[in-house]
Amino acid sequence: MKNAVMYGAGNIGRGFIGKVFSESGMDVVFIDVVQEVIDKLNEENEYPVRLVSNEIDSEVIVKNASAVSGFDQSAVTEAIINADIMATAVGVNILPRIVDNIAAGLDARAQAGKPPFDIIICENLIDADKYLRGMLEEKVLPETREYLSDSVGLVEASIGRMVPVMTDEMRGDNILRVVVEPYEELPVDKDAFRGQIPPLNNLVPFSPFGFYIRRKLFVHNMGHAICAYFGWMKGYEFVYESAEDEEIASKAKAAMLDAAAALSKGYGIPFEEIEANVYDLIRRFGNRVLKDTNARVGGDPIRKLKSIDRLAGSALYCIEQGLGADNIISAIAAGYCFDNPEDTSAIEIQQFIAENGIEEAVRKYSGIDGELLSKVVDEYRKLRS
Repeated sequence: MKNAVMYGAGNIGRGFIGKVFSESGMDVVFIDVVQEVIDKLNEENEYPVRLVSNEIDSEVIVKNASAVSGFDQSAVTEAIINADIMATAVGVNILPRIVDNIAAGLDARAQAGKPPFDIIICENLIDADKYLRGMLEEKVLPETREYLSDSVGLVEASIGRMVPVMTDEMRGDNILRVVVEPYEELPVDKDAFRGQIPPLNNLVPFSPFGFYIRRKLFVHNMGHAICAYFGWMKGYEFVYESAEDEEIASKAKAAMLDAAAALSKGYGIPFEEIEANVYDLIRRFGNRVLKDTNARVGGDPIRKLKSIDRLAGSALYCIEQGLGADNIISAIAAGYCFDNPEDTSAIEIQQFIAENGIEEAVRKYSGIDGELLSKVVDEYRKLRS
Protein backbone atom coordinates (compact mmCIF):
# COMPACT_ATOMS: atom_id res chain seq x y z
CA MET A 1 0.00 0.00 0.00
CA LYS A 2 1.47 3.31 -1.09
CA ASN A 3 -1.23 5.96 -1.44
CA ALA A 4 -3.70 7.20 1.17
CA VAL A 5 -6.44 9.82 0.96
CA MET A 6 -7.28 11.73 4.14
CA TYR A 7 -10.60 13.56 3.69
CA GLY A 8 -10.29 16.41 6.18
CA ALA A 9 -7.03 18.21 6.98
CA GLY A 10 -8.16 19.35 10.40
CA ASN A 11 -6.76 18.47 13.79
CA ILE A 12 -7.63 14.75 13.70
CA GLY A 13 -6.83 14.46 9.99
CA ARG A 14 -3.36 15.94 10.32
CA GLY A 15 -2.68 15.28 13.98
CA PHE A 16 -3.66 11.60 14.02
CA ILE A 17 -4.77 9.68 10.92
CA GLY A 18 -2.61 11.46 8.35
CA LYS A 19 0.34 10.94 10.68
CA VAL A 20 -0.47 7.22 10.98
CA PHE A 21 -0.67 6.87 7.19
CA SER A 22 2.62 8.70 6.64
CA GLU A 23 4.52 6.86 9.35
CA SER A 24 3.24 3.58 7.88
CA GLY A 25 5.14 4.41 4.66
CA MET A 26 2.35 5.97 2.60
CA ASP A 27 2.03 9.14 0.54
CA VAL A 28 -0.90 11.11 1.94
CA VAL A 29 -3.23 13.31 -0.10
CA PHE A 30 -5.41 15.51 2.10
CA ILE A 31 -8.75 16.81 0.84
CA ASP A 32 -9.87 20.06 2.43
CA VAL A 33 -11.54 23.38 1.64
CA VAL A 34 -9.22 25.77 3.52
CA GLN A 35 -7.07 27.10 0.70
CA GLU A 36 -4.34 28.38 3.02
CA VAL A 37 -3.86 24.88 4.43
CA ILE A 38 -3.97 23.29 0.96
CA ASP A 39 -1.35 25.69 -0.40
CA LYS A 40 0.95 25.24 2.59
CA LEU A 41 0.78 21.44 2.38
CA ASN A 42 1.63 21.53 -1.32
CA GLU A 43 4.45 23.99 -0.71
CA GLU A 44 6.08 22.13 2.19
CA ASN A 45 4.97 18.50 1.59
CA GLU A 46 5.31 18.03 5.34
CA TYR A 47 4.03 19.43 8.62
CA PRO A 48 4.87 19.32 12.34
CA VAL A 49 2.94 17.46 15.03
CA ARG A 50 3.79 18.33 18.62
CA LEU A 51 3.21 15.60 21.22
CA VAL A 52 2.55 16.98 24.69
CA SER A 53 1.61 15.79 28.14
CA ASN A 54 2.55 16.69 31.68
CA GLU A 55 5.67 14.54 31.15
CA ILE A 56 6.43 14.80 27.42
CA ASP A 57 7.00 17.63 24.94
CA SER A 58 8.42 16.60 21.57
CA GLU A 59 7.81 17.30 17.89
CA VAL A 60 7.80 15.04 14.84
CA ILE A 61 7.61 15.94 11.15
CA VAL A 62 4.98 14.18 9.07
CA LYS A 63 6.32 13.77 5.53
CA ASN A 64 5.02 12.84 2.07
CA ALA A 65 1.93 15.04 2.40
CA SER A 66 0.05 17.00 -0.28
CA ALA A 67 -3.48 18.32 -0.70
CA VAL A 68 -6.31 18.98 -3.16
CA SER A 69 -9.35 21.18 -2.81
CA GLY A 70 -12.67 19.65 -1.91
CA PHE A 71 -14.24 22.17 -4.29
CA ASP A 72 -12.42 20.50 -7.22
CA GLN A 73 -14.35 17.27 -7.80
CA SER A 74 -12.09 16.11 -10.63
CA ALA A 75 -9.01 16.43 -8.40
CA VAL A 76 -10.79 14.60 -5.58
CA THR A 77 -11.83 11.83 -7.98
CA GLU A 78 -8.26 11.50 -9.23
CA ALA A 79 -6.99 11.19 -5.66
CA ILE A 80 -9.56 8.53 -4.74
CA ILE A 81 -9.07 6.45 -7.87
CA ASN A 82 -5.32 6.24 -7.18
CA ALA A 83 -5.62 5.53 -3.46
CA ASP A 84 -5.02 2.25 -1.68
CA ILE A 85 -6.97 3.37 1.39
CA MET A 86 -8.94 6.38 2.55
CA ALA A 87 -10.20 7.93 5.78
CA THR A 88 -12.62 10.68 6.71
CA ALA A 89 -12.32 13.06 9.67
CA VAL A 90 -14.59 15.98 8.89
CA GLY A 91 -17.21 15.90 11.65
CA VAL A 92 -20.60 14.19 11.56
CA ASN A 93 -22.41 17.33 10.41
CA ILE A 94 -20.07 17.72 7.43
CA LEU A 95 -20.32 14.13 6.12
CA PRO A 96 -23.38 14.88 3.94
CA ARG A 97 -21.44 17.67 2.24
CA ILE A 98 -18.64 15.40 1.04
CA VAL A 99 -20.75 12.44 -0.12
CA ASP A 100 -21.01 13.69 -3.73
CA ASN A 101 -17.22 13.80 -4.02
CA ILE A 102 -16.74 10.36 -2.48
CA ALA A 103 -19.46 8.91 -4.71
CA ALA A 104 -17.78 10.36 -7.82
CA GLY A 105 -14.50 8.78 -6.77
CA LEU A 106 -16.16 5.40 -6.21
CA ASP A 107 -17.91 5.65 -9.59
CA ALA A 108 -14.49 6.16 -11.20
CA ARG A 109 -12.97 3.24 -9.29
CA ALA A 110 -15.82 0.94 -10.32
CA GLN A 111 -15.52 1.96 -13.98
CA ALA A 112 -11.76 1.39 -13.89
CA GLY A 113 -12.15 -2.06 -12.34
CA LYS A 114 -10.14 -1.12 -9.28
CA PRO A 115 -9.65 -3.63 -6.43
CA PRO A 116 -11.58 -3.51 -3.14
CA PHE A 117 -11.29 -0.22 -1.31
CA ASP A 118 -11.65 0.58 2.38
CA ILE A 119 -12.65 3.90 3.97
CA ILE A 120 -11.89 4.35 7.67
CA ILE A 121 -14.61 6.56 9.19
CA CYS A 122 -13.16 8.68 12.00
CA GLU A 123 -16.35 10.34 13.20
CA ASN A 124 -18.04 10.30 16.62
CA LEU A 125 -21.22 8.50 15.61
CA ILE A 126 -22.62 5.07 16.42
CA ASP A 127 -23.34 3.22 13.14
CA ALA A 128 -21.37 5.78 11.13
CA ASP A 129 -20.80 3.05 8.52
CA LYS A 130 -24.53 2.55 7.96
CA TYR A 131 -25.10 6.31 7.87
CA LEU A 132 -22.43 6.90 5.24
CA ARG A 133 -23.36 3.82 3.19
CA GLY A 134 -26.99 4.93 3.04
CA MET A 135 -25.97 8.34 1.66
CA LEU A 136 -23.54 6.80 -0.84
CA GLU A 137 -26.16 4.37 -2.14
CA GLU A 138 -28.27 7.35 -3.14
CA LYS A 139 -25.38 9.20 -4.82
CA VAL A 140 -23.39 6.61 -6.78
CA LEU A 141 -24.37 5.64 -10.31
CA PRO A 142 -26.73 2.63 -10.54
CA GLU A 143 -23.95 0.56 -12.10
CA THR A 144 -21.67 1.35 -9.11
CA ARG A 145 -24.03 -0.01 -6.44
CA GLU A 146 -22.78 -3.58 -6.74
CA TYR A 147 -19.18 -2.37 -6.41
CA LEU A 148 -20.17 -0.28 -3.39
CA SER A 149 -21.86 -3.27 -1.76
CA ASP A 150 -19.22 -5.89 -2.51
CA SER A 151 -15.93 -4.00 -2.75
CA VAL A 152 -16.12 -0.87 -0.57
CA GLY A 153 -15.51 -1.35 3.14
CA LEU A 154 -16.81 1.38 5.42
CA VAL A 155 -14.76 0.82 8.55
CA GLU A 156 -15.75 2.45 11.82
CA ALA A 157 -12.90 3.71 13.99
CA SER A 158 -12.73 4.82 17.61
CA ILE A 159 -10.75 8.05 17.89
CA GLY A 160 -9.28 8.23 21.37
CA ARG A 161 -6.53 10.81 20.78
CA MET A 162 -7.40 14.18 22.33
CA VAL A 163 -6.68 17.26 20.21
CA PRO A 164 -7.65 20.76 21.36
CA VAL A 165 -8.67 23.67 19.16
CA MET A 166 -5.42 25.12 17.81
CA THR A 167 -4.55 28.64 18.94
CA ASP A 168 -2.09 30.98 17.24
CA GLU A 169 0.26 30.35 20.15
CA MET A 170 0.12 26.59 19.56
CA ARG A 171 0.70 26.92 15.81
CA GLY A 172 3.65 29.24 16.34
CA ASP A 173 5.53 29.74 13.09
CA ASN A 174 3.56 27.13 11.08
CA ILE A 175 -0.18 27.12 10.37
CA LEU A 176 0.00 23.35 9.83
CA ARG A 177 1.32 22.52 13.31
CA VAL A 178 -1.03 20.38 15.40
CA VAL A 179 -0.62 19.85 19.15
CA VAL A 180 -1.84 16.44 20.36
CA GLU A 181 -1.51 14.07 23.29
CA PRO A 182 0.89 11.11 22.85
CA TYR A 183 -1.91 8.46 22.88
CA GLU A 184 -2.06 6.93 19.38
CA GLU A 185 -4.08 3.70 19.45
CA LEU A 186 -6.49 3.34 16.48
CA PRO A 187 -9.14 0.65 17.06
CA VAL A 188 -11.12 -0.25 13.91
CA ASP A 189 -13.90 -2.63 12.96
CA LYS A 190 -12.09 -5.81 11.96
CA ASP A 191 -15.14 -7.26 10.20
CA ALA A 192 -15.79 -4.26 7.92
CA PHE A 193 -12.74 -4.45 5.65
CA ARG A 194 -13.31 -5.55 2.07
CA GLY A 195 -9.62 -5.67 1.22
CA GLN A 196 -6.78 -6.97 3.36
CA ILE A 197 -6.45 -5.27 6.74
CA PRO A 198 -3.73 -2.67 6.13
CA PRO A 199 -0.40 -2.80 8.02
CA LEU A 200 -0.85 0.60 9.67
CA ASN A 201 1.03 1.66 12.77
CA ASN A 202 -1.01 1.37 16.00
CA LEU A 203 -4.02 -0.14 14.19
CA VAL A 204 -6.14 -2.35 16.47
CA PRO A 205 -8.63 -4.44 14.45
CA PHE A 206 -11.34 -5.68 16.83
CA SER A 207 -14.59 -7.64 16.72
CA PRO A 208 -17.32 -7.02 17.81
CA PHE A 209 -16.50 -3.38 17.25
CA GLY A 210 -19.62 -2.11 18.97
CA PHE A 211 -17.65 -2.49 22.21
CA TYR A 212 -15.01 0.05 21.19
CA ILE A 213 -17.58 2.48 19.80
CA ARG A 214 -19.56 2.39 23.04
CA ARG A 215 -16.47 2.49 25.21
CA LYS A 216 -15.33 5.65 23.43
CA LEU A 217 -18.75 7.29 23.63
CA PHE A 218 -20.02 6.10 27.00
CA VAL A 219 -16.72 6.17 28.92
CA HIS A 220 -14.27 8.54 27.23
CA ASN A 221 -16.67 11.10 25.75
CA MET A 222 -19.00 10.97 28.73
CA GLY A 223 -16.20 11.48 31.25
CA HIS A 224 -14.79 14.32 29.19
CA ALA A 225 -18.23 15.97 29.04
CA ILE A 226 -18.70 15.61 32.80
CA CYS A 227 -15.41 17.45 33.38
CA ALA A 228 -16.50 20.15 30.93
CA TYR A 229 -20.01 20.74 32.26
CA PHE A 230 -19.19 20.66 35.97
CA GLY A 231 -16.04 22.65 35.30
CA TRP A 232 -18.08 25.25 33.43
CA MET A 233 -20.42 25.56 36.39
CA LYS A 234 -17.41 26.18 38.67
CA GLY A 235 -15.97 28.80 36.34
CA TYR A 236 -12.97 26.80 35.13
CA GLU A 237 -11.66 27.55 31.65
CA PHE A 238 -9.66 24.39 31.01
CA VAL A 239 -10.50 20.68 31.24
CA TYR A 240 -7.36 19.98 33.24
CA GLU A 241 -8.64 22.35 35.94
CA SER A 242 -11.84 20.30 36.11
CA ALA A 243 -9.89 17.03 36.25
CA GLU A 244 -7.75 18.38 39.10
CA ASP A 245 -10.86 19.31 41.09
CA GLU A 246 -11.38 16.38 43.46
CA GLU A 247 -15.19 16.71 43.47
CA ILE A 248 -15.47 16.80 39.68
CA ALA A 249 -12.95 14.01 39.17
CA SER A 250 -14.89 11.87 41.63
CA LYS A 251 -18.16 12.49 39.76
CA ALA A 252 -16.53 11.64 36.42
CA LYS A 253 -14.89 8.48 37.73
CA ALA A 254 -18.09 7.19 39.34
CA ALA A 255 -20.13 7.72 36.17
CA MET A 256 -17.43 6.21 33.95
CA LEU A 257 -17.21 3.14 36.18
CA ASP A 258 -21.01 2.70 35.93
CA ALA A 259 -20.68 2.68 32.15
CA ALA A 260 -17.69 0.33 32.40
CA ALA A 261 -19.77 -2.15 34.39
CA ALA A 262 -22.52 -2.03 31.76
CA LEU A 263 -20.03 -2.58 28.92
CA SER A 264 -18.43 -5.47 30.76
CA LYS A 265 -21.81 -7.12 31.18
CA GLY A 266 -22.96 -6.35 27.64
CA TYR A 267 -19.83 -7.58 25.84
CA GLY A 268 -18.30 -10.05 28.27
CA ILE A 269 -15.09 -8.02 28.52
CA PRO A 270 -13.37 -8.30 31.92
CA PHE A 271 -14.34 -5.30 34.04
CA GLU A 272 -10.72 -4.80 35.09
CA GLU A 273 -9.71 -4.05 31.48
CA ILE A 274 -12.31 -1.31 31.10
CA GLU A 275 -11.61 -0.02 34.61
CA ALA A 276 -7.96 0.45 33.64
CA ASN A 277 -9.10 2.56 30.68
CA VAL A 278 -11.19 4.71 33.06
CA TYR A 279 -8.20 5.50 35.28
CA ASP A 280 -5.97 6.16 32.26
CA LEU A 281 -8.55 8.62 30.89
CA ILE A 282 -8.85 10.46 34.20
CA ARG A 283 -5.07 10.90 34.09
CA ARG A 284 -5.15 12.08 30.46
CA PHE A 285 -7.95 14.58 31.15
CA GLY A 286 -5.47 16.28 33.47
CA ASN A 287 -3.07 17.07 30.59
CA ARG A 288 -2.19 20.70 31.35
CA VAL A 289 -0.18 21.32 28.19
CA LEU A 290 -3.09 20.55 25.82
CA LYS A 291 -5.05 23.49 27.27
CA ASP A 292 -8.30 21.98 26.03
CA THR A 293 -11.20 24.17 27.11
CA ASN A 294 -14.47 23.27 28.81
CA ALA A 295 -16.25 25.42 26.22
CA ARG A 296 -14.95 23.22 23.38
CA VAL A 297 -15.42 19.86 25.09
CA GLY A 298 -18.92 20.82 26.26
CA GLY A 299 -19.85 22.51 22.98
CA ASP A 300 -22.93 21.56 20.95
CA PRO A 301 -24.93 20.17 23.90
CA ILE A 302 -27.92 19.45 21.63
CA ARG A 303 -25.89 16.63 20.06
CA LYS A 304 -24.25 15.53 23.30
CA LEU A 305 -27.53 15.28 25.21
CA LYS A 306 -29.26 13.05 22.64
CA SER A 307 -30.49 9.63 23.70
CA ILE A 308 -27.88 7.93 21.49
CA ASP A 309 -24.97 10.10 22.61
CA ARG A 310 -22.58 10.23 25.57
CA LEU A 311 -24.76 11.36 28.47
CA ALA A 312 -28.33 10.11 28.12
CA GLY A 313 -27.06 7.30 25.90
CA SER A 314 -24.75 5.95 28.58
CA ALA A 315 -27.51 6.10 31.21
CA LEU A 316 -29.94 4.27 28.96
CA TYR A 317 -27.31 1.64 28.16
CA CYS A 318 -26.72 1.01 31.86
CA ILE A 319 -30.46 0.57 32.38
CA GLU A 320 -30.66 -1.71 29.35
CA GLN A 321 -28.04 -3.92 30.99
CA GLY A 322 -30.08 -4.01 34.21
CA LEU A 323 -27.71 -1.73 36.12
CA GLY A 324 -28.16 1.61 37.85
CA ALA A 325 -27.24 4.93 36.31
CA ASP A 326 -27.51 7.30 39.27
CA ASN A 327 -23.94 8.60 38.86
CA ILE A 328 -24.68 9.51 35.24
CA ILE A 329 -27.95 11.31 36.01
CA SER A 330 -26.17 14.30 37.54
CA ALA A 331 -24.01 14.49 34.41
CA ILE A 332 -27.08 14.76 32.19
CA ALA A 333 -28.45 17.50 34.44
CA ALA A 334 -25.13 19.35 34.29
CA GLY A 335 -25.35 19.31 30.49
CA TYR A 336 -28.63 21.22 30.76
CA CYS A 337 -26.82 23.81 32.91
CA PHE A 338 -24.27 24.56 30.18
CA ASP A 339 -25.20 28.16 29.34
CA ASN A 340 -22.29 29.28 27.17
CA PRO A 341 -23.53 32.52 25.49
CA GLU A 342 -21.19 31.87 22.54
CA ASP A 343 -22.55 28.39 21.76
CA THR A 344 -25.67 28.48 19.55
CA SER A 345 -26.70 24.98 20.65
CA ALA A 346 -26.48 25.95 24.33
CA ILE A 347 -28.41 29.16 23.65
CA GLU A 348 -31.24 27.17 22.04
CA ILE A 349 -31.51 24.79 24.99
CA GLN A 350 -31.48 27.60 27.56
CA GLN A 351 -34.18 29.49 25.65
CA PHE A 352 -36.31 26.34 25.44
CA ILE A 353 -35.93 25.74 29.19
CA ALA A 354 -36.90 29.34 29.93
CA GLU A 355 -40.04 29.07 27.79
CA ASN A 356 -41.10 25.46 28.43
CA GLY A 357 -39.39 24.23 31.58
CA ILE A 358 -36.66 21.68 32.21
CA GLU A 359 -38.98 18.65 32.04
CA GLU A 360 -40.06 19.41 28.47
CA ALA A 361 -36.46 20.21 27.52
CA VAL A 362 -35.22 16.82 28.70
CA ARG A 363 -38.04 15.10 26.82
CA LYS A 364 -37.25 17.06 23.65
CA TYR A 365 -33.46 16.92 23.60
CA SER A 366 -32.72 13.64 25.39
CA GLY A 367 -35.82 11.67 24.43
CA ILE A 368 -36.20 10.15 27.88
CA ASP A 369 -39.26 9.78 30.09
CA GLY A 370 -40.53 8.04 33.19
CA GLU A 371 -38.41 7.59 36.31
CA LEU A 372 -35.17 8.57 34.57
CA LEU A 373 -36.72 11.86 33.43
CA SER A 374 -37.89 12.61 36.96
CA LYS A 375 -34.43 11.94 38.40
CA VAL A 376 -32.74 14.18 35.82
CA VAL A 377 -35.21 16.99 36.52
CA ASP A 378 -34.71 16.67 40.29
CA GLU A 379 -30.94 16.71 39.88
CA TYR A 380 -31.10 19.73 37.57
CA ARG A 381 -33.08 21.68 40.14
CA LYS A 382 -30.53 20.77 42.84
CA LEU A 383 -27.70 21.99 40.64
CA ARG A 384 -29.47 25.21 39.77
CA SER A 385 -30.29 25.94 43.39
